This record gives sequence, C-alpha cells and structure tokens, in this order.
Amino acid sequence: MTATNKILIGLTSHGDLGGLRSTGYYLPEAAHPWRVFTEAGYTVEFASVAGGEPPVDGADLSDPVQRDFTERVDLTDTPRFADVDPAGYDAVLFAGGHGAMWDFPGDPHLNTFARDLYERGGVVAAVCHGPAALVGLTLSDGTPLVAGKNIAAFTDAEEIAVGLTEVVPFPLQSRLEELGANHSGAADWQPHVVTDGRLVTGQNPASSTGVAEAVLTVLKN
Repeated sequence: MTATNKILIGLTSHGDLGGLRSTGYYLPEAAHPWRVFTEAGYTVEFASVAGGEPPVDGADLSDPVQRDFTERVDLTDTPRFADVDPAGYDAVLFAGGHGAMWDFPGDPHLNTFARDLYERGGVVAAVCHGPAALVGLTLSDGTPLVAGKNIAAFTDAEEIAVGLTEVVPFPLQSRLEELGANHSGAADWQPHVVTDGRLVTGQNPASSTGVAEAVLTVLKN
C-alpha cells in the first residue's frame, strides 16, 4: 500500500436520539484524534453518511482542543462516503456519538469504503459508538470484519449507565459479540484501546486520543 499521509474521520448524519433530544457525532471524538493526526503531520479530511453539515453533540468549548477544532475545521459541506476514494487514505477513524447507531450500520457506501481501504492494507479505527460502523462491515468473502477480532466499544454497562439501552436500536457490545468479535471492556468511562492488526477500537470518549495514537503506531509498522 502506498502511503498517502491522509486520514479520513467518518461522522454520523443522524441527529435524533429516539425522539428524546438531538444527537450527532460526539465532538471530542473527532477533535482529539484530529489533533493527534495533524500534529503527526497527516492531512485529516472528513466524510459523513448524508454529506453536508453533520449534527454535533457533546461540545465542550472549555476544552482548548475542541475549541480549536471548531475554529479551524469547516464541516459545513462534508462529502458522503460514496464520494470519497479509499485509495486516497492510509486510515479511517469512525467517531462516535449516539447518532452513529442509527446510520453507520446500514450505509452501503460506508461499508464499501471501509472494506476497500482495509483490504488494500489500510487501518480501520473506531471509538465509542463509532464501532457501529463495524456492524455492517463485511470483507469481500462475506465474513464480518470483526469476526475473531479483539475489539473495544461503548459497553452495554455504559449504555445502561446513561439510560439509553431502550432507546438505541441495539446494544453495541452485544451486537458485535454476536458477529464473532472478542470484546473487552474497562470500567465505565475509563480509557480502553484495543489493537488487532489493522483494526483499532476504543471504548468511550476517554479513549479518543489513545485510539488515534494507536492508529499512528500501526501506520509506522
């Protein structure tokens, strides 16, 4: 695989949390990886399921990284996954936010992009609810990408803790385990990152920086 020195961050376009309130991508889960990647010399680009300006959740502008992200990154017109070429990137990182639970698993263009990038030697990463992207992701032979892989994702216990088990379309940890993933989790809200070959996953927002750093480690090897 020829290095491009570019990394794509994938974002949800779903903004409704089961009728309870608005949701979207979780800002720190995009901002902190963006900082890690850009400081390492990578060009970071963004795509979303529907294109345009994706809905955002979880913003804390007292965090200088998030504030810097909102001031420097223009997300008013993101391309769809259908409109980005996986050959142009070394890695993709799917940011979380509850919105990802609704539109990541069923987007065929997301699935095709990630499969093609992975099968040509790229890194696929996801954090928190971002591993919802892995639910619909199969390799060319039809095998789920996560089958037999060690992964982390927002745990069923954390979903219970935030009171949204009956709101999300499915329990993320359990669904990934049903697909054959070997899921491990830390205590609620503690950082936890798992690398299995060219698949890097993290449990929750606290894992965002660690996931990005792990992606860079894989890319250097």
